[in-house]
Amino acid sequence: MALKPQTPPALAWTRWTAWFLAAALATLVLLWGFAAALDPFGLRVGRGQAPRPIMDINQRFMYPQLVRSGGFDSAVFGTSTMRLLDPATLSTAMGGRFANLAMNAATPWEQVQMAELFARQVSAPRTVLWGIDALWCAPDATDPDRRLTPRPFPPWLYDEIGWRDWPELMNLTTLEIAGRLLAHRLGLMPERIRGDGYEVFTPPEALYDLDRARLHLYADRGGVPFAPEPEQPPDAVSDEARAQWRFPALAWLDQTLARLPAATRVMLVLPPVHHAALPRAGSSGAQRFSACKTALVALAARHGASVLDYAFVSPITRRDDNYWDPLHFRLPTARRMEAEIAAVAAGGAPGTDGAAVELLPAR
Repeated sequence: MALKPQTPPALAWTRWTAWFLAAALATLVLLWGFAAALDPFGLRVGRGQAPRPIMDINQRFMYPQLVRSGGFDSAVFGTSTMRLLDPATLSTAMGGRFANLAMNAATPWEQVQMAELFARQVSAPRTVLWGIDALWCAPDATDPDRRLTPRPFPPWLYDEIGWRDWPELMNLTTLEIAGRLLAHRLGLMPERIRGDGYEVFTPPEALYDLDRARLHLYADRGGVPFAPEPEQPPDAVSDEARAQWRFPALAWLDQTLARLPAATRVMLVLPPVHHAALPRAGSSGAQRFSACKTALVALAARHGASVLDYAFVSPITRRDDNYWDPLHFRLPTARRMEAEIAAVAAGGAPGTDGAAVELLPAR
């Protein structure tokens, strides 16, 4: 009986490697095709098309499709201090179709990317509400290493070069989100964030615990409250020191607002942080923050924008039970802000208790 000739080891290894590479390539193409078909970031979404359900909490990846869909002519920008403003309520009270595009811990640079995408994609922006946190006043806000946070940011989703977006889908995170989207399509998983960008990211109000909140509000004091310090003589700040104060991120804001049509209603809102997060009255930090507000008002005046200020010691910010932590207020405060913003936009005034001040009235 003739023996079957054996394949030389080198040839067998070559064949095995070829089959392995072919299988690996086929698997990659299959997985990429799965992600591309589900399209969790809405790369195929254009004007008049519904965005994909939002199945991930990193708004930086999820929100560009809301802008490109053309379904919204008004927007909220900012950080998590603006995320509790309900766009459905704002749409009813102010007119237009609002999306809340504020992002957790968003740097000024990241906010500008979102706002400029909005300015490019929306043909007739109706209203822009932009939350201006203290980080806009930081002297190093425009430094390259301050433009991003540890959260990934996808610049490819904010440009107009669509063809190079598709290779970015080939990663495990995208596959996971695509899997969630499939589960949602099958009725097995709810969307993570509402389709207009709104999410109550704070704990349920029924679970609010003032003692626990104070551990966050007064972390450096072991949770022991202190009252806002009374007015004191201001710290001595030399003219030379004042001349060195710079607010470089406001130049980005200036440039972005210039890209909006003159008919767009723009309101800049300084959110109400807890008094423990504000600089001491009269301190050099407080004087610098005041100078930043003055520069912001001058900038707003150039663009016909209004400025509504909640960022000072007030009936809102001095009450511990309005807050979960130094930056994040509770839902009743958000509801109050929605009503006051709408009233100011209509030519009215904020509440009579002095918790908000119009630094520059609406036009």
